[in-house]
Amino acid sequence: MNKVVAFLQANPVQYLATVGRDGKAKVRPFMFSVEQDGKLWFCTNNQKEVYKDMQANPYVEITVSSPDYAWIRLSGKAVFENNHAIKEACLENPIVKSQYQTADNPIFEVFYLADAHGVIADFSGQPPYTF
Repeated sequence: MNKVVAFLQANPVQYLATVGRDGKAKVRPFMFSVEQDGKLWFCTNNQKEVYKDMQANPYVEITVSSPDYAWIRLSGKAVFENNHAIKEACLENPIVKSQYQTADNPIFEVFYLADAHGVIADFSGQPPYTF
């Protein structure tokens, strides 16, 4: 998990893919927030289309590439939880703090990826790191 977290932190703007409520693929920039107890946590706003899409179909995939052409593909089920401690941890990011101000903001939602699995790979010809 440490390798996954380090990769996400080193490449802070990832792309989250969902299945839209119209049945079509949707991809949006997203940011990893924190790892706790083996769970990868993210946050969003319950007024956004992405939240509504994940409520309708919680299976998502996240990807990002590094400047040296390595990439991660991470998939799992988005599980929303009203977790005050995680919200507080998310608020340590100034971008998140500017959007939500407090963990009690009623539009502020956090979710983790259940059954997360994926791969970190590159063009080196070496076997990818799977998790």
